[in-house]
Amino acid sequence: MRKLPIFILFAIVASAICSFSYKPKAIETDGIKWMTWKDVQEAEKKEKRKIFVDVYTDWCGWCKRMDAGTFTNADIVSYVNQNFYAVKFDAETQSVINFRGKDYKYIAQGNRGYNELAAEILNGQMSYPTSVYFDESLNEIFPVPGYQEPRMFEGILNFVASNSYKTAKFDEYQKTFKGKIK
Repeated sequence: MRKLPIFILFAIVASAICSFSYKPKAIETDGIKWMTWKDVQEAEKKEKRKIFVDVYTDWCGWCKRMDAGTFTNADIVSYVNQNFYAVKFDAETQSVINFRGKDYKYIAQGNRGYNELAAEILNGQMSYPTSVYFDESLNEIFPVPGYQEPRMFEGILNFVASNSYKTAKFDEYQKTFKGKIK
């Protein structure tokens, strides 16, 4: 049997890894209870809650890091599931999404495209991951771009859930916030 040069083996392994298509589970039983946009709108009719949206893409390394670390932290999982409806939203989904009575479609652009809803809730700043928060009436509160470690993410979640965003600036709130995560 002939041995392959190491660089060829490396190329084969790298190609296999890069072609792996990352898709998060729609709903996880032991983690954050992810919902679809349709499910959230239906749930809001029965019980009002704020909404947390994780805007991600399949190719985003920081998105995967949030999935593996921040979104698996037991305190984060518990707090999100108790206080929010959570949506995991692929910004490049080609599915038509109906939100607040409007259909949002996929826009092809170069090698990749984007969903119109992603562009709208990210205010045209297509940065991943981005956490977007909505109030109980489906009005956008604000987006927070970038990777968030569990401790920082806990502070933002509490800032939104406690309605502190209505009366305080996050910088001031953060100075006095005492969370569970160290």
